Amino acid sequence: MHVTGVHATEPLGDDDLDRLASAIDGWLAEVLAEHDRVLAVDRATGDVRRWYVRMQGTDKEFTTVWLTLGQRTLRYETHVMPAPEDNHSTVFERLLRRNERLVGAHFSIGAEDAVFLRGELFVAHVDRDEIDRVLGTLYDEVERSFRSLLRTGFPRFFAV
Repeated sequence: MHVTGVHATEPLGDDDLDRLASAIDGWLAEVLAEHDRVLAVDRATGDVRRWYVRMQGTDKEFTTVWLTLGQRTLRYETHVMPAPEDNHSTVFERLLRRNERLVGAHFSIGAEDAVFLRGELFVAHVDRDEIDRVLGTLYDEVERSFRSLLRTGFPRFFAV
C-alpha cells in the first residue's frame, strides 16, 4: 500500500495514518511469519504509532528495531551499543566510515552517548518491501559491526 496522491512532504491526516498503520501491522505480521530471525513484533499502546521488532542475532544476541510512524515519515532505529569506554575517536571514525556505504540508515550518537543506527522514509514510500529492506539493513549492519565496535570500545572485556 503506497499512499497514493500524496506528495512526499505532505503530512498525512489521522485517517490516512490509521490506514497506513493498519497496513504496517499486516506487513510486520508477514515478516514475523516468514523470517526465523524475527522473534516478536509488538505495537505500542496509546497515541503513538510505534512498533518494536525483535530479531535474534549471532554477534549481538538481540537487535530490536523501533518503527515510529509520523505524519510525514516512518522513522526507524536500533540501539547498537552503549557509549564506548575507551578508544572513542577510533570507534567514531569507524562509524563515520561505515556511514559512507550505508543506504537509508546512518550511525548516530544518542542519549548518554550510546550508538544508534537510524533512518527514515517518507510515508509515501512506505510499503512491505521497504519495511523488509529496512529491517534487513539494520539487522545486517548491526551484525557486521557489533563485535568489532565492542572490542574497540570496551577492550578490557576482551583482554586475554
